[in-house]
Amino acid sequence: MADTERKLGEFGAAGDDHVVPFEVGPLDVRGRMVQLGPLLDQILARHDYPEPVARLLAEAVVVTVLLGTSLKFEGKFILQTRTNGPVDMLVADFATPRSVRAYARFDAERLETLLAAGESAAETLLGTGVLALTVDQGQHTQRYQGVVQLDGITLEEAAKTYFRQSEQIPTDVKLAVGKQVMPGAGGREYWRAGGLLAQFLPKAPERMRAPDIHGGDGDHDLSPRELADNAWQELLALAATIEPTELLDPTVGSERLLYRLFNEHGVRVFNSVPVLDECSCSREKIRGILGGFSAEEITDSVEDGLIRVNCEFCSKKYEFEPTEFTEAV
Repeated sequence: MADTERKLGEFGAAGDDHVVPFEVGPLDVRGRMVQLGPLLDQILARHDYPEPVARLLAEAVVVTVLLGTSLKFEGKFILQTRTNGPVDMLVADFATPRSVRAYARFDAERLETLLAAGESAAETLLGTGVLALTVDQGQHTQRYQGVVQLDGITLEEAAKTYFRQSEQIPTDVKLAVGKQVMPGAGGREYWRAGGLLAQFLPKAPERMRAPDIHGGDGDHDLSPRELADNAWQELLALAATIEPTELLDPTVGSERLLYRLFNEHGVRVFNSVPVLDECSCSREKIRGILGGFSAEEITDSVEDGLIRVNCEFCSKKYEFEPTEFTEAV
């Protein structure tokens, strides 16, 4: 038997930087779980943000990966916050089938003042504003965008609100971010993150009418069987038992954690989806953008005889000779 073949009863572990889709049939629940390791560490190490900013961006990356890998078409999923807090913008985008990139913008002075006062909660650092979740299928298509108000809530809570308001799908989201010292790393700490997204997608219409979904006076006509149906509440109770350390622990793994949660009901996992730290910037793309500048804009962009452009996502630096845009000028 080849080494790559599995024996009866065995299953492969996806490992870090792979999204694992799953299904719990008896509860009518489908979802995805992910543990991010090297990918996340590369992104955050490249930017070298203050730790509270890095934690927020890590959460944004997890949400983006969980949602972006669900796209069934060629396109992009983009998460962006715009708020009045010291961390006034987070951007993470996922390009199908597997590329993710991200960056944050913050006011260093305001951030330092808050941290010195012991104010480091995510809600405080974000402040108030909006979270926009955008699906872009490319040219000749209309973008779909859902917007959630950020007013003293975390990204985890905002993601749940998005699905409740925009998609009208009962959804639970769990996020965890942390740093670990890996064996043989010489004491260096590495960023890790994990996430779970679970959705209630019943096939039977009456299950959507169950009191654990809607509640209220309108449920008086439900049968005793329907009244006893608490599948979604059971999912919420099980998900509430997840410890942040479990989502982060590479020795647990997504499949093992899913089994811990749902073994009594039976959980089915599907082929994992790999995700990579990849930026879509290129010299050609940036040159194309600069080629659309006016003569005045080109002149204003010149510094020490060159036009310099830094990619905010991957920090790659590009240099252009002004004479490359003579025709545009």
